[in-house]
Amino acid sequence: MNVQVKIVKGEGIKPYIKDLARLRMELFRDFPYLYDGSSEYEEEYLSVYLRSKDAIIVLALDGEQVVGASSGMPMSMESDEVKAPFVHTELAPDKIFYFGESLLMKAYRGRGIGHKFFDERESHAKMLKRFSHTAFCAVVRPDDHPERPVGYAPLDPFWIKRGYTRRSDLVTSFSWQDLNENGESLKPMVFWIREIR
Repeated sequence: MNVQVKIVKGEGIKPYIKDLARLRMELFRDFPYLYDGSSEYEEEYLSVYLRSKDAIIVLALDGEQVVGASSGMPMSMESDEVKAPFVHTELAPDKIFYFGESLLMKAYRGRGIGHKFFDERESHAKMLKRFSHTAFCAVVRPDDHPERPVGYAPLDPFWIKRGYTRRSDLVTSFSWQDLNENGESLKPMVFWIREIR
């Protein structure tokens, strides 16, 4: 497998929206997200990246096939749910570059591509010269969740190694339908923060 990393920004993102939607629907079905999504919703949700000239998507390509992708854009362009925990803190949303999804098909994991996803987004945020921090959020599931696979290893050690700090005081909620649900419900999301150096 000869995986190449490709960076797309602004209007260059448009041809890859369907690929990003496909990866989100496929990989977010796994624990801990258990997400039951639709391509129509995904493409509409992801169109926000087309409205920000400073948005970035880092792609992992095996030939012509997109096998992974990670995204980022200024938090000020994000939804109220994302911005809300920061509004009355020292971390103003307009000073934060927000990382969205980071997705990689299982066969391609363990080769440093995840680090490359972070490297490129962090470098992009630093290059823009108006952000003090990068941040992302992750779903919080109980340790005894019935869908938690045996041997499941959370990504916390990876994020800590990247220099991110879990901020249990910065929590929001996103609504989606789990695979075993009949409708949407709110899921708590905790933020991880890193100062741009």
